[in-house]
Amino acid sequence: AMSSRDETARVLKAYSEAWLASDLDKVLASYHDDIELHYMGTSPLAGSHRGRDAAFAALGQASLRTARKLIAVDDVLVGESLGALIAVEDLGDPPRRVRRILLYRVQDEKLRECWLFDVDQRFVDQLWSKEV
Repeated sequence: AMSSRDETARVLKAYSEAWLASDLDKVLASYHDDIELHYMGTSPLAGSHRGRDAAFAALGQASLRTARKLIAVDDVLVGESLGALIAVEDLGDPPRRVRRILLYRVQDEKLRECWLFDVDQRFVDQLWSKEV
């Protein structure tokens, strides 16, 4: 069934609060078993990662390749079938402040699909292309 606007708002708000609080258990519990992550750009992590195992592997690889710290969620946007977080993160070492748009499809009160768009895609591609 299609998620409602209310469901999308509720799930994204809870997810952003857990992320801001660095509550990893709640963050990971937000992911649907069939989560799909779609990363833009040209790095080795670019493309689609389907299912929890593949998604967690991609998230782990991203963490290995670059330090990251969430600074703020500037806004939560909610539409009829999709929602988005406008996030500000410090990435890399030394850290650079970057804005990222995370677009989500919610299903079964969970994050079912995510598309990550980076304002500074070239910088992220460089970080994610490091040898680990």
